[in-house]
Amino acid sequence: MDLTQERVLVTGGAGFLGSHVVELLRAQSAREVVIVRSSEHDLVDRQAVGRLIRDVKPSSIVHLAARVGGIGANQQNPGSYFHDNLLMGVNVLDEARAARIGKVVLAGTICSYPKHTPVPFREHELWNGYPEETSAPYGVAKKALFVMADAYRRQYGLNTVCLMPVNLYGPRDNFDLESSHVIPAMIRKFLEARAAGRNEVVLWGNGTPTREFLYVEDCARAIVLATARYDGEEPVNVGTGSECRIADLLALIAELTGFRGSIAWDSSMPNGQPRRCLDVSRAAEHFGFRAAIELRDGLGRTIEWMRAERRNAKGAPTT
Repeated sequence: MDLTQERVLVTGGAGFLGSHVVELLRAQSAREVVIVRSSEHDLVDRQAVGRLIRDVKPSSIVHLAARVGGIGANQQNPGSYFHDNLLMGVNVLDEARAARIGKVVLAGTICSYPKHTPVPFREHELWNGYPEETSAPYGVAKKALFVMADAYRRQYGLNTVCLMPVNLYGPRDNFDLESSHVIPAMIRKFLEARAAGRNEVVLWGNGTPTREFLYVEDCARAIVLATARYDGEEPVNVGTGSECRIADLLALIAELTGFRGSIAWDSSMPNGQPRRCLDVSRAAEHFGFRAAIELRDGLGRTIEWMRAERRNAKGAPTT
């Protein structure tokens, strides 16, 4: 695909990942990039999606809009996470079929993998079990869209590409402790504890699970590469291929934020999936993606962004 000839519709284009994808598409001279904001277009509403696609007339769609959050948010909103994520994807895919859109790129989730997937996660393992319980409704909704995408490819010839990014982090992430993922939550807790002179931070679980983390700009690059270069029917992992224990992650974030206090683990709260680490060879082979930003570097950039945001907020401490 020649991006300079494409009018790309990006759902969720004003969000955390979407804003980086939009910037990169524009930097690579896509003919036109149209952003879909949830405040303006309710993708859960089938008629609204149809009107949007008819008005914009995109040649391709990158579907990033989602209802997402950490373990706590998934536990509090299992019904709406399943319903909204499933319907948004169903509506986008079916209206894309009706409008004969040239290509649809879907962002799935590592949460779709079975709870005890052998490490490293290989794409064919996606179908071999039920996801980890705390995020299963979200993960199953996203996995169902992969099935729909495959069915629409086979029956209607809709060119659908399915990507599975690992846990993302970076500037513009959600730092709300009620709904954020582990990295922004840790950064905020450590910065606030240091600013307030507290010598203890409480974290969920026991620190033993592992996770794989991908800097958001790397993920945006993978999505743009797949949009331009990949037309395959198989889902593709998007990550670094390296796992990190949560306990080691917190030690690194504590060092980078300057927090010198102690950690209290709340073992009454869930750990989530025991291990997460991807086989990323398919992305390298099929569209040339390899992650470039090391975890320490990415965390440093994220912390500096958060500090700048705090300095810019009225009355925020500057620590």
